[in-house]
Amino acid sequence: MPESHFQTKVGETLKWSPVIGRETAHIYERMKRVVPEAEWMVHAPYIHAINRLKRERNAVILAHNYQVPEIYHGVGDVVGDSLYLAKQAALTTADIIVQGGVHFMAETSKLLCPDKMVLIPDSRAGCSLAESITGADVRALRLKHPGVPVVAYVNTSADVKAEVDICCTSSNAVQVVESLGVPVVIFLPDQYLAANVAAQTNVKIISWAGACEVHERFTAQEIWEYRAAHPGLEIIGHPECPPEVIAECDFSGSTAAMIKYVKDRKPKQVLMVTECTMSDNVAAETPDVDFIRPCNFCPHMRRITLPAILNSLQNLTEEVKIDPVLAVRARASVQRMIDLK
Repeated sequence: MPESHFQTKVGETLKWSPVIGRETAHIYERMKRVVPEAEWMVHAPYIHAINRLKRERNAVILAHNYQVPEIYHGVGDVVGDSLYLAKQAALTTADIIVQGGVHFMAETSKLLCPDKMVLIPDSRAGCSLAESITGADVRALRLKHPGVPVVAYVNTSADVKAEVDICCTSSNAVQVVESLGVPVVIFLPDQYLAANVAAQTNVKIISWAGACEVHERFTAQEIWEYRAAHPGLEIIGHPECPPEVIAECDFSGSTAAMIKYVKDRKPKQVLMVTECTMSDNVAAETPDVDFIRPCNFCPHMRRITLPAILNSLQNLTEEVKIDPVLAVRARASVQRMIDLK
């Protein structure tokens, strides 16, 4: 792997220049509706450096829908929900994968690409769902419910994935549950996604008491108040929200499904009941839609910044490593999800 010709000192702040302005103008055009020019002059030098360095390193940046616009639109090579990013990680020809997302996503990329270098710019970028359950917890559940298959939301650690039968995302959870052809499944760790899945299937769901710290904060009362304040508002929610919140929404689906809803329907005014950064990313692409923004943001996603990505690419940190024996078992549960048609 060739050494980069682009180097900065630790802690050095990159500076705007007219050259950088000209060479990044086409990128700013994509996000100027949601990123003020003054902020852009701070971001552009990093975007310029990252995009040059990733070409030198033969690296690809996977950016989740919850990443800030300067990452999502500025340096992301592949953008989408966790299922799409997982599938694209498995297909990439890049030597290095930089995960613009939280730690379980980087682990998933490593599981699917064991021979590639997978980097996460800040290993502290965790997830309340992933941290709510361990592999030992799954083994205890199996003892309590012998013979019952276990479905794990992809928002889990490799340690947990190694103990389950198959993974799922919010976009395919019902399909995964029903694919097992059994009357009862254990579904973990998100209790609200489990409840929302249970409402769409005849399969009995045994759930775990985990929750997303962003989505669990939404309330039905909050949704009522937004409707009262904005007549005609269309409200779409993520199924990690409590069922009583989803019941008040006009549509519920994964982040990819929510984005598709807005792009296809182009509502006059919309509220996306999910991590608030996604509204900025979608607003940049749908200029005719007015977004009402309840700002619940994920503090873990915010740990991934442009300076952190640049540092990660320069110094090849922080590399994600998984015990090979555990990885074989964890990879199988993820691959079963990906192979499901």
